[in-house]
Amino acid sequence: MTTLAPSLAVLPLEQRYARLPEPLWARAQVTPLDDPWVVAWSDDAARALGLDPAARRDPATLEAINGRRALGVEPVAAAYAGHQFGVWVPRLGDGRAVSLGEARTPAGETWDVQVKGSGRTAFSRVFDGRAVLRSSVRELLASEALDALGVPTTRALCVVGSRTPVQREEVETGALLVRLAPTHVRLGTFEYVARSHPEHLAALADFIVAEDLAGAVDPAAPDRYQRLLEEAARRTARLVAAWQAHGFVHGVLNTDNLSIVGLTLDYGPFAFVEAFDPGLVVNHSDPGGRYAFDRQPEVCLWNLGRLAVALAPLVPREAAEAALEAFAPEFARTYRELMRHKLGLAAWRDDDDDLLLSLLQAMADGEADLALTFRALGRVDPADEASQASVQAAFRDSRPWAAVAARYAARLRQDGLDPAARRAAMDRVNPRYVLRTHLAQRAIERAEAGDGGEVERLLRVLRRPFDEQPGEEAYALPPPADAPPVVLSCSS
Repeated sequence: MTTLAPSLAVLPLEQRYARLPEPLWARAQVTPLDDPWVVAWSDDAARALGLDPAARRDPATLEAINGRRALGVEPVAAAYAGHQFGVWVPRLGDGRAVSLGEARTPAGETWDVQVKGSGRTAFSRVFDGRAVLRSSVRELLASEALDALGVPTTRALCVVGSRTPVQREEVETGALLVRLAPTHVRLGTFEYVARSHPEHLAALADFIVAEDLAGAVDPAAPDRYQRLLEEAARRTARLVAAWQAHGFVHGVLNTDNLSIVGLTLDYGPFAFVEAFDPGLVVNHSDPGGRYAFDRQPEVCLWNLGRLAVALAPLVPREAAEAALEAFAPEFARTYRELMRHKLGLAAWRDDDDDLLLSLLQAMADGEADLALTFRALGRVDPADEASQASVQAAFRDSRPWAAVAARYAARLRQDGLDPAARRAAMDRVNPRYVLRTHLAQRAIERAEAGDGGEVERLLRVLRRPFDEQPGEEAYALPPPADAPPVVLSCSS
């Protein structure tokens, strides 16, 4: 039986990133918040870390998170740069986050424990290094929701609120988020080192290959740097395919917000698509739509091109181009396989691409709710036209569905699967519950009033996205027609 640590304060930590040359990181500390309290806590993330969920009630855990208790290793902030909205910014870094250290779990996993909102670091520039409750709650809910959907992501252990005021567009509540990841290294980390400290580029690449890509790339292979680039391309392709399948819009896909190991990283102005719109832009700070939903694969490949440029001293151009060629087929293969399961098909046929495009176009024309539509497709019995009623209900205008309904039913008849078995299989991949923006906003408003109960309830629902969960049906519904819009920007 695995023994879980009773408190974060006694969780064994090491600081492996500090083995790299110091220009890649800087010593840091957590500047404590006033009167901290645990707003919400993920028991599942705690167990993944090797921590007993009951550790949330241990005062030493909160002291460790809030910088009031030393953990045996020195916190560090990492340096990185990036292309933000396509524009090169030479020095960014962890301006409001510090790594407390890495935990090696009994399962053999390594998790970097990072506190976000920890105060000023060497990379804060003119900013305060703080996070607000609003954005911290959104990141906790989104990262734990995506993990439950099976989408690669950083995790969130907890959100800590406080009485510390933080000035943004207005004065808000200061907060801390404890974020977990195998590594927080980004594409922009390589860009920074390549341009500012090129003498350390090979050391960074070797570190990632040995520590974070073990088993995927041979650290002794002479072509290991090309394989690193190829592995980053494949993992990013699989990641963005999962985003497109589940309707997740990141909102700010700068190179400093893309993980080198293919995790969803840095939740800002994100949203899940509700009324289907392939060109949906969720970031108020992106009027040109660079990071629109349907452009995510394109911009991820562009970002990988910036990684290839950074690795140019280690990877010749032809080898880099060959590595990046892995992206498109990996994306197509992964996306088709995900959509095959979401559509309930036994195998993907040549004409299923056109069927899927026709369905998505009908959904866009009929303003169909994405999650409700795919969940309802599992209720379709090709021998019973009345079974399509639940799909029609997911459309604001059901006429576009009528144009594709017969074709979908005919496709199901070709497979000849048992309707009940197909529905059960589809319910395991088409979520009943996703993180809708209005639900997150309601939870945030209650937390800002001092009540974290709604955050925790919503978190529990999102951790079981495929289950029916009697009594929680309201969490599956779109916002009321008169609900005020929630504006999301890079400060979200």
